[in-house]
Amino acid sequence: MKKILITLILSFSWLFSFTSLSPILTIEVNGTSKDMVLFNNELIIATDNGLLQVYDYEQKKFIKEIQLPKVKDFMGDLVSPRVFSVDKIETQYLLLSDSGKGGYVNMWVEKKGVLTQLLNAKVKMAAIKARFIDEKHILLGLLSNEAVLFNVLTKKEIYRVQLNESKFSDFALNDDKSQAVFACESGVLNIIDSKSGKIVKVLKGVNVDNVYKVDFKKEIISGAGQDRRGSIYNALTGMGTYIEGSFLIYATGLSPSTNSVAFAMDEQNNISIYKRKSKVKIAELKGQKSTLNNIVFKDENILFSSSDDNNVLMWNLKQ
Repeated sequence: MKKILITLILSFSWLFSFTSLSPILTIEVNGTSKDMVLFNNELIIATDNGLLQVYDYEQKKFIKEIQLPKVKDFMGDLVSPRVFSVDKIETQYLLLSDSGKGGYVNMWVEKKGVLTQLLNAKVKMAAIKARFIDEKHILLGLLSNEAVLFNVLTKKEIYRVQLNESKFSDFALNDDKSQAVFACESGVLNIIDSKSGKIVKVLKGVNVDNVYKVDFKKEIISGAGQDRRGSIYNALTGMGTYIEGSFLIYATGLSPSTNSVAFAMDEQNNISIYKRKSKVKIAELKGQKSTLNNIVFKDENILFSSSDDNNVLMWNLKQ
């Protein structure tokens, strides 16, 4: 009986024990960070000060900066546009920004120092997020919850698909960019074929409110829910489960293997790291000062996070 009791105590202590970690690096950006992606050793950051900044985390320094032209606000004053989505493929950088006119966007690509505008306010596109599918195609998520595939060379839409009637929140591409998962305020997730726009699977039943952020690695999808649920779906089977948080969950990220999943789980802006299959919490990352908006894993141990301020943090789960 004593042996059983000791075994149970040890099991429960292991289940509820986790490591509390501090950031190993703080990167100060010019403005409030709005979006962030990794490309090789480059951390590419969007700010509300009209900038795309490239930080080499191995050299620990900024190596590139793209400044967008100022736009006129509703008062007619020239201001720096908010860059709210960025990406990179090969030698091209992608920037999606506000135009200062009616919620419509400007979209730019920069290649070898040459900045080319692909969209302006006259096109009247209210996009929130943009990502390269390949060098010639960009996937856009519109506020109206429409998915748009855009041709970089012709500057025209290839398709526009209405996913449902709820407001768009976020989308994420899978590893080979063949599929994308779209999140919206209803809690329903739609997986589409990125080349055709065809809806291949609808995921529902786990989140019952807005899903702020999603990630998509291998066949696994994680979702950050306003309903305090960190959702985890299998994209092949459609089966889902969740981890309960104590506050609105604003951000999520999956490690490359999907063995670990991260959620912003509490009101203190801490990041909780879980073993995905067992849902056992293995680490809590403390140091983010504002509401989290992005969590990006480099590998199984190194990850980056950004929030509604000018500090991007780097973490090591093995420190």
